[in-house]
Amino acid sequence: MHRKPGLVYSSDSDDNGEIRSAKLFGRERPIHHVLGGGKVADVLLWRNRNVSAALLIAMTVIWFLFEVADRPPMIPQMILHENTFKQVASTVHKRLNHFISRVLDSASGGDFPFFFLTIICLYILSLIGTYFSSLNLLYLGFICLETLPFLYERFEEDVDRLAGKISREIKRSYRKFVSQFLNQIPRGPVKDKKIR
Repeated sequence: MHRKPGLVYSSDSDDNGEIRSAKLFGRERPIHHVLGGGKVADVLLWRNRNVSAALLIAMTVIWFLFEVADRPPMIPQMILHENTFKQVASTVHKRLNHFISRVLDSASGGDFPFFFLTIICLYILSLIGTYFSSLNLLYLGFICLETLPFLYERFEEDVDRLAGKISREIKRSYRKFVSQFLNQIPRGPVKDKKIR
């Protein structure tokens, strides 16, 4: 039986009656492999504790110097070679063009779920931006990158079970909303538009 990626619930069963375990986002690989399986995954999952702790301490010190102590360090003037600048500009240009074409396709109705997700993400970012400075937001993002994968790996079964319950509750509430409100809206016959 082919399933779409998403949450697989413990109440879902295959054709042979076997109950599948719940996995967040429908993933089948361990979280270490999802994060790349290399040194970066080891650092994010705190398997290399010395490097992870050093990164966390260094970022905290940098954040403290810039945000709390208001003492920005003297950064020496950096001289970029023209070729390096052209390569960076070319890479940024390609990625920006890809992003703009994706947004344009979404805005023109080509990819409605991506458009809706973009609106929600921009709204959330605007709300967060009213309460945090850019530096605090970067630091918060780094703290999340350092801690959330580790905590998810450690408490994976509990998180998956809770996410499954929440997802089922949202789907149940949506079905109830549709049956009580949306299905009560009278719908008339669809008229064809005449082109003149």
